[in-house]
Amino acid sequence: MSKEIIRVEGISFRYPNGEHNALSNVSFSINQGEWIAVIGPNGSGKSTMAKMLNGLLVPFAGEVHVNGMHLNDETVWAVRKTIGMVFQNPDNQFVGATVEDDVAFGLENNGIERNEMKQRIQSALEQVRMHHFMKKEPARLSGGQKQRVAIAGIIALLPDVIILDEATAMLDPLGREEIINVVREIKEKYNLTVISITHDIDEANHADRILVFQEGELRYQGSPEKIFSVGDELINMGLDIPFTHKLKAALTTKGVEVPEEYLNEEELIQWLSQSLLKM
Repeated sequence: MSKEIIRVEGISFRYPNGEHNALSNVSFSINQGEWIAVIGPNGSGKSTMAKMLNGLLVPFAGEVHVNGMHLNDETVWAVRKTIGMVFQNPDNQFVGATVEDDVAFGLENNGIERNEMKQRIQSALEQVRMHHFMKKEPARLSGGQKQRVAIAGIIALLPDVIILDEATAMLDPLGREEIINVVREIKEKYNLTVISITHDIDEANHADRILVFQEGELRYQGSPEKIFSVGDELINMGLDIPFTHKLKAALTTKGVEVPEEYLNEEELIQWLSQSLLKM
């Protein structure tokens, strides 16, 4: 049984001068090695929740526990060594004159010995396939390459959890797919926990579980099969649904009897193939 790595208990938060809570009595837990997708309309509290997990914001009610530690003023720096965050715009994270310098920045702040630092930089950049760009200026990289370097800077610190806060939002579809594949490879190699805050429904479709936020509340949580089975409710919230669900709905309008249960792309292709063979 996987161990619990994050537990959130009844957290609430309101920004200064805010008329309503950004988060209201939110509770959930995440096990080590899970890939969690967090979806919801703009302003639903997704990014606010992510910033709660490593102490960038402090709830006025409730508690956050990370890797057995109660997050507070005494433990916040230990928690931040456990959780790494990759943000939407990688330019906001760059501090080094070269790719190598940028990945080294966090290691230097953590007092990592120089020989070990070199090994970690090389390893991290190799894992995101950016080791040939070590001496390049970050400003000269493409958007996808910049995001790979930002991820390398995080994985060099050897965290247990990586939070992708809309980390693929500024990339084209191919760039998004490349970044997600890189993170998936790293996750499997190190049994990392990944929390992906995203508007990309296809990305969420491949998560182990999905958390759905609306107006600062956690409305739904469960497997993609469970979440996308309530497709109309998601659409009413202003969210998209996977192509497979749209295709099933279109087939239904044409009088085709389709399975009621949720089907991912592979399952839908298999069902269509079997159906065609019976015709």
